[in-house]
Amino acid sequence: MARTLTEDQLLDRVAGLFAQHGFDHTSLKDLADAVGLSKAGLLHHYPSKEALFEAARAVGREYSRELFEQAMRVPAGPARDRRAVELLVDFALDRPGLVALESRVISHLGAEDPDGRRLDALAQHPLAVFGVELDSPDTERLVRVIGVLSALAVLSLAANHAGEKTAWRPHIIATCLDALGHRETPHPEA
Repeated sequence: MARTLTEDQLLDRVAGLFAQHGFDHTSLKDLADAVGLSKAGLLHHYPSKEALFEAARAVGREYSRELFEQAMRVPAGPARDRRAVELLVDFALDRPGLVALESRVISHLGAEDPDGRRLDALAQHPLAVFGVELDSPDTERLVRVIGVLSALAVLSLAANHAGEKTAWRPHIIATCLDALGHRETPHPEA
């Protein structure tokens, strides 16, 4: 691996490129440049562009599963919603590339993305933790949860671009809770 990047950081960066350009329009050279390796060096660790893409998705699925398990320890209701939002916001602020890649599913609602791949790892668990499914009869709750996921993705990416992750965190959490119908004013982190 590149000396300055952990494997998670490397996979987050490549996920961000895949999200930005799509699988077919992201070259191995672009990926290698983004992580500070030569193409040969990158291929030494990952045998193909497909292997890199799948490794990034696997990391996203693993984090999604861990976040889901942590949130599900809290009884259903406003307390679980808050815990899930906090966990998702922290994940999104720390791993913008993975969030950008997996959040593409929001506009497709579980359908195949333009690259012909299902990007649903981070959508299925949040839907379940918030107690909804895509075919849920509770349309209002479904729309609110999709609104949370959309706001979370956009705001966390904007916070990363602005270099304001810490300052924006309480406001992102408040916005997401508002979308769920839990009115809250942001408060500074202790």
